[in-house]
Amino acid sequence: MNLEIIFEDEYLLCVNKPNNILVHHAFHSRNVADEDSLLQIIENEKGLKVYPIHRLDRKTSGIILLAKQTSYVSKFQELFTNNQIQKTYFGVVRGFSPDSKTIDSPVKGRDANVHKEALTELKTLEKVTLNIPVKPYDSSRYSLVELSPKTGRMHQLRVHANKISHPLIGDAKYGDKNHDMMFEQNFGWKNLFLHAGKLEFTHPFTSEKMILKASFPNDWISLFEEFDWRNPIL
Repeated sequence: MNLEIIFEDEYLLCVNKPNNILVHHAFHSRNVADEDSLLQIIENEKGLKVYPIHRLDRKTSGIILLAKQTSYVSKFQELFTNNQIQKTYFGVVRGFSPDSKTIDSPVKGRDANVHKEALTELKTLEKVTLNIPVKPYDSSRYSLVELSPKTGRMHQLRVHANKISHPLIGDAKYGDKNHDMMFEQNFGWKNLFLHAGKLEFTHPFTSEKMILKASFPNDWISLFEEFDWRNPIL
């Protein structure tokens, strides 16, 4: 696998994570022998040991920051805890989503009994109606959305999209399996349509203003062509 490297300096490696790859294996993970994690792929390809600065779900593609030394991690993590980093995700959702919406709704944390405050800004970029029936309707409607999380809760964007009745396509946990099946059967697209597209921040070591972008996976490119949607990262 040839990973797309978005940016690299002496402190930081920024890569474009493909769909369906774990960033790192959990301790005692039963899958360790079955698949390489992102960290293992980087070590194999670049001979480099790196340390995750933030999380990205296995099924989510896109931009992820990795530190080259453990001592650098906390400086970068401060950007996230102090809201000094602007994160922009893109998603494809069921239905016609609102032009813009602030979703302010608590999300369960890693401890499933505790809900934590969570805030997401949504903006709709494109819409399409397909003459393909999905129960109970004789056609189907989808939107391309830009999602800006203002907090960093686990599965926040997936939960929030579902909360407003516009679940992400390809989300087996929070989505709509009828629409997911339609996408796979008609177009061959199986992955979760959630992509971490852009990060903007000031580099904590060099003070450089960073605007980093991750190109879309192939199924997204096919979707833009099929639906005649503009690629928002170009």
